[in-house]
Amino acid sequence: MGDALPGRLGIDRRELIAPAAGRLDAVLAAACPDLSRARLQRLIAGGHVSVNGVAALKSFRVSAGDRLCVEVPETTHPAPPAVVDLPVIYEDDDVVAIDKPPGLAVHGAPGDTGPSVAAWFMARYPAEARAFDAERPGIVHRLDKDTSGVLLLAKTPQAQAAISRAFEARHTAKSYLAICEGTPEHERAVVDAAISRHPGDRTRMAIARQGRPARTGYQALASDGERSLLLVTPESGRTHQIRVHLAAVGIPVANDRVYGRAGEGRQLLHAWQLTIPHPAGGELTITAPLPADFLAAVRSMGAETVALPYSTPTPPLRTEESS
Repeated sequence: MGDALPGRLGIDRRELIAPAAGRLDAVLAAACPDLSRARLQRLIAGGHVSVNGVAALKSFRVSAGDRLCVEVPETTHPAPPAVVDLPVIYEDDDVVAIDKPPGLAVHGAPGDTGPSVAAWFMARYPAEARAFDAERPGIVHRLDKDTSGVLLLAKTPQAQAAISRAFEARHTAKSYLAICEGTPEHERAVVDAAISRHPGDRTRMAIARQGRPARTGYQALASDGERSLLLVTPESGRTHQIRVHLAAVGIPVANDRVYGRAGEGRQLLHAWQLTIPHPAGGELTITAPLPADFLAAVRSMGAETVALPYSTPTPPLRTEESS
């Protein structure tokens, strides 16, 4: 990437010589790792990118040696609403991980000023947040509003890009605990069924032949005949994936009013453990023990002994990159 040059007030102006031919957005994505592909495309669409002095579209094919100029306006964020402080379970210069409580959205819809994890991030890390796109500072993956557990955020755009690539390439490992209605047919199984938006309700997802591939493994840990405790390991990360897949095989997540039936309390799904390649090298494993409401449901099943390994706090584990 070429040197950043002084620009108009609040503008980060960058110039470079294209090292090789290719689509403009792809060339810029390789040269500007701190800017997401989506943000670069918005900058191009907004006329902030020129090739040899002429504004260009993202599909424009540059040639090696072309002069590229990118003007990056300073990101502004609305004043975040007051939120209850969230429990931090791991933090370093690149990432921060929280134990997300149920009932809190990761980020709201456009214009939503209610509490969210994104609002918490902006309030706690205002300087870091200014480096990100306004609509999703730090966010690299999501949990449903009523799902509790491990949620990782990036503190720099470079870390965000690296972790996003790891999720897309399925180089991460995720483990959830779920209490489901009924008893699964098999003690261990993998649900392999594509998922897309529900054709009649855009707020829901559904199994669909033309959907995006999705796989969810599960292991039954305990059952009282009415409910079952499962360890769930999604291999992909589609919206509502675990809830849709378990409902499809007749064991919906307990209290899931969308894919099962409503009950007292929230849907009983908890993100227990996440393992990712760390942006600075090596591997990071973070664990969030089962929360009080989930443990109460476990006790009502008589499964507290089985759930003990998942309810005991475990320190984060960071392994260094092998030589």
